[in-house]
Amino acid sequence: MWDKKSIAILGATGSIGTQTLEVIQSFPGHYDVKVLTTHRNVDLLARQVQRFDPQKVVVADASREDRLKSLLANHPVEIYSGEQALSQVIDSTPLDLVMVALVGYSGLMPTITALRQGLPIALANKETLVVAGDLIKDLAAQHQVEILPVDSEHSAIYQCLTGESLQSVEKIYLTASGGPFRNTSKEELRNVTPAQALNHPNWNMGNKITIDSATMMNKGFEAIEAHWLFDLEPDRIDVVIHPQSVIHSIVQFTDGSMKAQMGLPDMRVPIAYALAAPHRLKTHFERLSFDQITQLTFEKPDPEKFVNLSLAYRAMEQQGNMPCVLNAANEIAVQAFLEEKIGFLQMPEIVEQAMKHIHHITQPGLDDYIQTDQETRAYARSLITKKTSA
Repeated sequence: MWDKKSIAILGATGSIGTQTLEVIQSFPGHYDVKVLTTHRNVDLLARQVQRFDPQKVVVADASREDRLKSLLANHPVEIYSGEQALSQVIDSTPLDLVMVALVGYSGLMPTITALRQGLPIALANKETLVVAGDLIKDLAAQHQVEILPVDSEHSAIYQCLTGESLQSVEKIYLTASGGPFRNTSKEELRNVTPAQALNHPNWNMGNKITIDSATMMNKGFEAIEAHWLFDLEPDRIDVVIHPQSVIHSIVQFTDGSMKAQMGLPDMRVPIAYALAAPHRLKTHFERLSFDQITQLTFEKPDPEKFVNLSLAYRAMEQQGNMPCVLNAANEIAVQAFLEEKIGFLQMPEIVEQAMKHIHHITQPGLDDYIQTDQETRAYARSLITKKTSA
């Protein structure tokens, strides 16, 4: 017997949010969408409200509130605005699950609020664990809350570990497509444009995540996320490039056996798994056909070309507030690259300089993370200003 789940989708107008609603739409009677949020795409949010009839909506960019109100003038829904409203609606709405599909640091505080409310989290926002993994894990344990990974790689690991003991895990392998520049030389990367970097070969993602994939920072974030999700030290987390994106990740056990989760590169599959866990939904998504697979190949990432991956491992080993520095500097660098203020190879340069400059705190609390984030962003912006004025 299926118990209908009341759901909040934070970041409903982004890539993960829209695909989550697509999955929900395929299973009428299974889910009740209570909360939808957007950063500023109020036109799409208004259309989603008409279709899913949530109780509350939030536009984080308060300057878009009037536009949203005009679009929903004839629809009975509570409208909120501002970043703090993301946490407020979670705090005040009866829910069974919160899908955190926000991009970047913005996912941290709503996730903390949900955990304090004892609400299970479907986590598509890897930066939350990157920024404050120890704090998030402590809150989840304290309130006995499950964190269900939505990233295809972590969902794969999660599924491979079902019925297994973490003590029997020797190593995990996070697979990476290699992005659009797998066969591009480092010298050629100097002249890469945002349009070229946004042309991912396998996955349909938002701009920020797609750039992170091109620099392999995304895979570095995933390694840090895996460290917290599965209690694994950095030397037990490996990254392997698998251009076909058919094997989504692998677990190697102490007896030498390995488990892999496979499927087409379709984010709706891990989304559906997180929404229904511990059950599986009967979906009608396209299936993997072995008749169409001519080869599955693997290779090691080039650390000299993909410097961000090395920086992420360095931050994971240093721990404390250093992953928070990594994330904040990267968010500023990616935005500057998208705005064509800096070049592709200058992104890791800014991140590395920030990691050297910002004071390392070994045991940070929430206030330390907030302060670190603010200081790092200011410092990264100052570096970009110097580069653009040089």
